[in-house]
Amino acid sequence: MSAVLTIGYEAGTQAGLIATLRAEGAVVLADVRALANSRKPGFSKRNLAAALAEAGIEYWHLPALGTPAAGREAARAGRTAEMHRIFHAHLAGTEAQAALAALTARTRDARVCLLCLEDDPARCHRMLVAEAVTAATGAPIRHLHPS
Repeated sequence: MSAVLTIGYEAGTQAGLIATLRAEGAVVLADVRALANSRKPGFSKRNLAAALAEAGIEYWHLPALGTPAAGREAARAGRTAEMHRIFHAHLAGTEAQAALAALTARTRDARVCLLCLEDDPARCHRMLVAEAVTAATGAPIRHLHPS
């Protein structure tokens, strides 16, 4: 089984993100933002999905695996431990567990990369999602940075 890939687009461009995904052989980009909007050009859901489709990469939005509003507020304020606590509680919910099961199943048959804004995976909930997938599959986690 290949690694569970993660990437944050905060310091990159859409072209750099796509180039990195292609270089790593990712075939699915799993967007784990609750809200797939971005002030950064090229990273809102429709625009990103269209560009990925042109590159032959599937876009999959999993809003149930996004951080709830209180967690996003804690993250913006630099309270990472609080964000982790909030997200772990959210992840225990029925909807999040169903999305996590679907993501875990997909990582068993495709090279999937988890996407969120934060450049540093240690400060982002996508690390917690990746760890949950790893706990179920045994796959290692590999963090990417857009070129």
